[in-house]
Amino acid sequence: MNTMLADNQKNIGKIINHSLYFTVLLAVFSSQSLMINSNTTAVGNEAISTAFTQQKQTDIKEQTRSLTEEKQRWESMLRQRYRNGAILTIADGVKHIRMVKYINSRPVKINIVEVNTKLNPNIEIAPTLASTNLKHRATIRTIAKRNNSIAAVNGTYFKPQNGIPLGTLMIDKKVYTGPIHNRVAMGIGKNEFQMAQVQFDSSLKAGRENLKIDNINQPRMLSTYVLLYTKDWGQTSPTAPKYGVNIAIQNGKITTISNGSIAIPEDGYIISGPRKKLEPFFNARKIELDIKMVPEWENIDHIISGGPYLIKDGEIYIDVTAQKLGAITGKNPRTAIGYTANNEFIMVTVDGREKASVGMTLGELARMMKSFGCINAMNLDGGGSSVMYVNGKVVNSPAQVGGIPISNALTITERTRIAYDEKNS
Repeated sequence: MNTMLADNQKNIGKIINHSLYFTVLLAVFSSQSLMINSNTTAVGNEAISTAFTQQKQTDIKEQTRSLTEEKQRWESMLRQRYRNGAILTIADGVKHIRMVKYINSRPVKINIVEVNTKLNPNIEIAPTLASTNLKHRATIRTIAKRNNSIAAVNGTYFKPQNGIPLGTLMIDKKVYTGPIHNRVAMGIGKNEFQMAQVQFDSSLKAGRENLKIDNINQPRMLSTYVLLYTKDWGQTSPTAPKYGVNIAIQNGKITTISNGSIAIPEDGYIISGPRKKLEPFFNARKIELDIKMVPEWENIDHIISGGPYLIKDGEIYIDVTAQKLGAITGKNPRTAIGYTANNEFIMVTVDGREKASVGMTLGELARMMKSFGCINAMNLDGGGSSVMYVNGKVVNSPAQVGGIPISNALTITERTRIAYDEKNS
C-alpha cells in the first residue's frame, strides 16, 4: 500500500515537471513569434514608406517631364504663330509679343499677350472694375497696379458719361451688369474658356407670382422693362419709367414704393418697372430674387461681354448688324480676345488712326485672330479705349498718352506675386 502510494507520487511529480517544461517551452516559442511578427511589421512599414516615397518621386518626375514637354510644345507653337514678332516672357506661362503686319503695304502695330495656364496654375485672368462702384473710370495703369496685375487690356463697352459697363460683367460669380442686344461674351474659369451670346434669365417671386426681370444695373432701354438695381449701381436708383414705380426690397420685404429715385438699401435692391407688373408684389409677405445667366456655365467664374463675334467654332463670324454695332466698322484701333483648341488665352491690341499704324477692319482682325489659332474670338471696346498694359507700362500707342480713363479692364494676375507683395508691404 505504501509502495503504491509512493509510486503514484513519483508519477504525479513527473507529470507536473513535464507540464512546467511544456509551459516554459510554449512561452519561449510565443515570445520568439512576437519578435518575428514585430520585426516583420517594422520591415513591412519601412517597405511601404519607401514605396510611397519612390512613387511620389516618380510622380514629380513625370509631372516635371510633362510640364517641360508642354513648355517646349507651346514655345515652338509661339514661334510658328508669331514668325516676325519679338517674343518676351512676362511670367511662367505668359508671353508678350510685339509685331508689325503690313496690309495692302500699310503698317499695323500689334501687341499680343498669350497665356498658357497649364504652365502656371497661379495665373488668374479676370475682369477688374475701375472702382467698387460701377459709376467710375480710371486709367488702365491705375486699375492694373491696384490689382497687382502683370498685364491688362481695356474691357467691355461702357457709358462715357458715367462709366457704367454696357453688357454682361460677372466677377467671381457675382453678376454686376447684364447683357444688351444679345451680344457675345466670354466665360473664364480656372482652366476653361467659353464663348456664347449670354442672356439674363432672372425673376422675382412671391407665392404664385413670378415676374421676369429684364436686366441688372443697366440704363433703361424700354419703359416696359423690369430692371434690377443693386448697391453696385450707386447710392440711389434711377427714377421709375412713365406709369412705373420703384420698389425697395430688403430681407425679402418691401420697404419703399416710389416713382422717383430712391435709396438702394444695404443688403437689398431696387426693382424698377411698370406699375401694373409690380402691383401684385405690393402686399407680399416674402419676396425672393433668383438671378441666373444662360448658358449656365458650371466651371466659369467670370464673364465679360463685347461684340461682335470674330471667330465662332473655328470659323470667321462677324455679326455686326445683329449685335447693333454698325458704328464700329472701318479701320480703327482694336482690342480682341480669344482662345485656342489647346486652351491658350490670347488678347490683342491694334494701333490705328496714325501713319505708323493704320488700324484694322473687323474682317482683318478676325482673319488675324484665326491665324493665331483662335477657335473662338470676339471684339472688345476699341478706338480711343484700346490700350494694353504690361509690367508697369502701357505698351501700345493709344491716341491719348497712357490711354483714356476706362470703366473696366481684363487683367492677368499672378497670385504668388500678390501674396509676396502683401507680405512685404
